[in-house]
Amino acid sequence: MGKETNMDVVTFGEAMAMFIADQPGPLTNMSKCSLALAGAEVNVAIGLARLGYQTGWVSQLGNDEFGRFILDRLAQERVNLANVTINKVWPTGFQFKSKVRSGDPRVEYFRANSAASKIDQQQFSNSYFLNFSHLHLTGIPLAISKSARMFSQLAITCMREQGRPISFDPNLRPMLWKSKHEMIDTVNIFAKQANYFLPGLEEGRLLTGRETPEDIADFYLEQGVEMVAVKLANNGAYYKTRSKSGYVSQIPVTKVVDTVGAGDGFAVGVISGLLDGLTIEETIFRANIIGALAVQSEGDHDNYPTREQLEKYQRQFV
Repeated sequence: MGKETNMDVVTFGEAMAMFIADQPGPLTNMSKCSLALAGAEVNVAIGLARLGYQTGWVSQLGNDEFGRFILDRLAQERVNLANVTINKVWPTGFQFKSKVRSGDPRVEYFRANSAASKIDQQQFSNSYFLNFSHLHLTGIPLAISKSARMFSQLAITCMREQGRPISFDPNLRPMLWKSKHEMIDTVNIFAKQANYFLPGLEEGRLLTGRETPEDIADFYLEQGVEMVAVKLANNGAYYKTRSKSGYVSQIPVTKVVDTVGAGDGFAVGVISGLLDGLTIEETIFRANIIGALAVQSEGDHDNYPTREQLEKYQRQFV
């Protein structure tokens, strides 16, 4: 695996300030809101840090209050920020999220020409990434700008050359892409470079043109991916490696408050299970637990557990 590392998981992507409506209803009726932190990659970094792993997040923020808010929140979660840069020209992105009684909230993004989208490959630091044993990426940086896409590729190349594992969640955002064709082609180029690929069922169908979890997994295994875990929402998840496969049931949830953050919680479970040396079944079971916890709170990562909390929840379902 190359030289010894002193930290666990690094990720790269855009973090945003998020305004969450205090009352259910359309955003046009919002009169009060709460400020929170959003971003798929920071969700994963936070989730893993709460489980005791040393995580790092790489990005660029604006020289503004939103940027300072994000840095403060991530520092509180003990995420390493040594490779975050501040851009004095371009702003930090932000978003508004509606409050819902159940299911998927409406989210409005304001990220065009954000500082994160202006990150430059000259800012890439091989030495920083090589402090970590695992890289986690999503498809969002691939969509926000060509420079962020190139930065993602540099991260993959850096880690692959040292034999370090890479997990990749497509996290498709069609509205950020010029065309569906470009999205599919680009995401698949990155997916086949990963060791672990974590699509949702509908994402897998869109990316491969195949219908079943089994066929979707085969599509990527045939291209060299080591393990595919297809998220099936209320039906749990399907996993497949070159030697084994199976379904793992979802964890019962009494009330779904907000689905945002469930997929990132699943990624936290997969990565932590791999780092802990769990079996593939135990890993997907853990991923389902954290995903189920995520949907029971309003914030994207508010309900991600500590190590002690996770062990408590696991005992309830063994």
